Amino acid sequence: MKDLIEYIAKALVEEPDEVSVECLEDSDNSYELYVSADDRGKIIGRKGRTVNAIRTVLAAAVGE
Repeated sequence: MKDLIEYIAKALVEEPDEVSVECLEDSDNSYELYVSADDRGKIIGRKGRTVNAIRTVLAAAVGE
């Protein structure tokens, strides 16, 4: 899952070298995505549409 998140994020941002993903220790299904400050808007998208689309793809990959 971590690799999929990283792959999607790197395709969307201007600075793919700044992308990192960490799995939270509290939960197996929670991840934190880090991007450069200039790329945050590209990940979130207008009214959160891009980040919601990413969540949908991840949910489909998991099978939820």
